[in-house]
Amino acid sequence: MIRRSLALALAVALTPLTSHAADLLQVYEMARNGDPQLSSAESNRLYTKEGQVQARAALLPQINGEASLNRSRVELDGVSGSSTSKSRDYRVSGSQTLFNWSQFATLRAQRDISKAADFTLDSANDDLIVRSATTYFNVLVAIESLTAAQTNEAAAKKQFDYADKRLEVGLAPITDVHEARAQYDQARANTILARNALEDAYQALTELTGQPVRGLRGLPEDFRPELPANRSNVDQLVAEAVAQNPALKAQELQVSAAESNVSAARGNHYPTLSLGGAWGKNASWGDSIGGSSRTPDSTSNSIGLTLSVPIFAGGATQSRVRQALAQRDITQDAYEQQKRALDRNTRNAWQTVVAGISEVEARRLAVVSAQSAYDASQVGLEVGTRTVLDVVQNQRTLFQAQLDYAQARYSFLLSRLQLSQAVGAVDVAEVQEINRLLTQDAEAKLQPESVQ
Repeated sequence: MIRRSLALALAVALTPLTSHAADLLQVYEMARNGDPQLSSAESNRLYTKEGQVQARAALLPQINGEASLNRSRVELDGVSGSSTSKSRDYRVSGSQTLFNWSQFATLRAQRDISKAADFTLDSANDDLIVRSATTYFNVLVAIESLTAAQTNEAAAKKQFDYADKRLEVGLAPITDVHEARAQYDQARANTILARNALEDAYQALTELTGQPVRGLRGLPEDFRPELPANRSNVDQLVAEAVAQNPALKAQELQVSAAESNVSAARGNHYPTLSLGGAWGKNASWGDSIGGSSRTPDSTSNSIGLTLSVPIFAGGATQSRVRQALAQRDITQDAYEQQKRALDRNTRNAWQTVVAGISEVEARRLAVVSAQSAYDASQVGLEVGTRTVLDVVQNQRTLFQAQLDYAQARYSFLLSRLQLSQAVGAVDVAEVQEINRLLTQDAEAKLQPESVQ
């Protein structure tokens, strides 16, 4: 039986994981179902909600019940005998806070903290959208990088073979062969690095989603970036970011909670007033030398007000007030720093999106120019007007231009999402909009052995 179990476990371990085809929206949904960071934010939200419940409970009626049954035996010195007594008590007591400034302020603070946790969860979800897109686009860039590297390697191999044949018939010097061979070896190394980078990008996607993902969709060749209509005014975007960015809203509520904590600390100087009441019933009986006895049952009721006035606590109350004031200042400074960073990040994201439109077009034209230069150098080599070194340099320029173009296109989409995240407007609808742009089979151009 043990051997069977070990064999079965080994078979399962050696079975390759099934890959799932997924687009950007599906990758986000898979990540959302099992992302530890999002799960942690959800757990933190539930944790803070219970803090609010506990703060409210302190202001609600407090009711306690007690019951006791006692038996005692007394031996009488000098007398042959003893006495035994028994008693039974029931008691129900309750109290209701009428005025307690500290508890009221603590409840306000817990409400703000609970609301802040809601915004923190929203911020974590926004961050997951951007992380999903970043990881997804990293794979797409790695795919295009490997495609370009494979194309470059094939061209370098062709150039090396061509130079070698020309050397055999005496039409090219040995230096041309060495230069072509060096370019080919470099191209092979670039392909190896690109393949490793792609595998690492796939692994990062698996880490995010919890399962292997293949069959990704990429941008078509005719993609042209555009600035969304509602993203044209940067000052308006900054104002929107300050008003609705969930991370900033969460920090703002932390400041409000800190203010309430200051009020709660000062409330320890104030009197407290509570209403209390109790009901009890007692019965007792016993046996003695002279016979048995029983005391009539008694019932007691009480109700009253309790006023507690703090007079001196050794300086602890003043210390707690100073401590709460310092904590409030810390949260206010953190809010101001976060607000300034949000202003800068929003403007930077907007500038990146605007510049990205021009960059993508410039990178596209650079690829066209590099391709033309490479083709012309090949023709020139055949007719004797260009050297192998010229072809090698143009080939290297074309390879780099293709990499830069791929990076620019997906960087634009990512910058667009980051801008929406800063403004507090990134959502599934925008993911769907970007997902509709991804219409091309990203892995179609790869050589078969590159896709596992």
